[in-house]
Amino acid sequence: MKLWDKEISTEQRILAFTTGKDPVYDLELAPYDVLGSMAHTIMLSKVGLIKKEDASILVDELMHIFGQAQKGELELGEGIEDIHSQVEMMLINKLGDLGKTIHTGRSRNDQVMVDIKLFLREELNHLVNQVRDLALILGKQAHAYSDVMMPGYTHMQVAMPSSFGLWLGAYAEALADDLTFMQGIYSVVNQNPLGSAAGFGSSFPVDRGLTTKLLAFENMHISSVNAQMNRGKTEWYVGTGISAVASTLSRLAMDAVLFMGQNFNFLTLPSELTTGSSIMPHKKNPDVLELIRAKCNRLTQTPSGISAVTGNLISGYHRDFQILKEILHPALDELRECLSMMQYVMERIKVNKEILEDKTYQYIFSVEEVNKKVQEGIPFRDAYKEVAKEIDKGRYRRGRDHTYTHLGSIGNPGIADIKTKLDKAYNGFRFVETSEVVNGLSTYFEKS
Repeated sequence: MKLWDKEISTEQRILAFTTGKDPVYDLELAPYDVLGSMAHTIMLSKVGLIKKEDASILVDELMHIFGQAQKGELELGEGIEDIHSQVEMMLINKLGDLGKTIHTGRSRNDQVMVDIKLFLREELNHLVNQVRDLALILGKQAHAYSDVMMPGYTHMQVAMPSSFGLWLGAYAEALADDLTFMQGIYSVVNQNPLGSAAGFGSSFPVDRGLTTKLLAFENMHISSVNAQMNRGKTEWYVGTGISAVASTLSRLAMDAVLFMGQNFNFLTLPSELTTGSSIMPHKKNPDVLELIRAKCNRLTQTPSGISAVTGNLISGYHRDFQILKEILHPALDELRECLSMMQYVMERIKVNKEILEDKTYQYIFSVEEVNKKVQEGIPFRDAYKEVAKEIDKGRYRRGRDHTYTHLGSIGNPGIADIKTKLDKAYNGFRFVETSEVVNGLSTYFEKS
């Protein structure tokens, strides 16, 4: 069955190529396609295009199909092109001609757009919560190791004293920043395209405000043309959010891999979280962190992959957009898997509390020596030269005292302030629970 069927036989080879991997990804969109159809049906009854009692029957049957979709029991039948065709066919098989009325006033273009919006809205909800969970774990570890000193590096050279509280807190704050960035992405996603039809509106008196309310969208895409132009743009926005979080994770993974090396020896992982070598019995390899690094480095290219498909398209719908599912859906799954693994690892890291005893770090407090001389009245540039000369002549004797007190330093890493920032970023989202949308749609006619 094809919604565009005009009794013209299309060559099977062409159909197979144009269908591509849609049957796989359409099943992920299935529950959201049904929800969009329920809202559209209710709207059609409210504007007088179908009878209320007929709409009620359609909504009840759609609710039954929704249950199948949620349980993973819905499949595309043989010869069925997409999820939209499958749902309509099931309605027609059960309700006859009444099932044919459901496509009135819409196109597959706005139908698939609303599916994508609802799907991504829920995916972002899950993703944001995972990012927050990891940030909380990092904050907890930062607090536990807040007083444990470690070397800071610039240019891969020993630089100044740092601490595990400062390092772990930095990544917790970076994730909070990522969440702030994603608030804008969520707001763009959470807009209703339904009613824009093929991208130019409909001659039927559809009520777009009603479907916006029924599906709990924060706003709607007002221009029908812009609603269609948002196909590709929506995926790109989400891709940039994926890239931002992946960039933070890949850098954290790189730090951890480096710090676990014997030349650094800052961190260790329980043996059961490492892998071995086929010939070197002493090896405990951080493969999990290396794979997080590799996967997340690849995920930072998600926006580029989407832009490569959409970059030279004019306004309006194009079949090119179908390919975006193959880029975005696996990227979402992979990032969530990486977040889950990073949570598991970061909960179990152990730190070396005696790092600075190594002579490698004998000059790490040299800036403190300069600052002491400045406080004694020596101009900074002269104090700097005096300490540099002491180091050069071998007369420098390292100390361990420091006077870092400002917010964001080793003496005051600001872990509580970072938690406040994280909470503010997380609370900036106005998440929509799909269960509430389902309840409102399924009981609409009971309440009206």
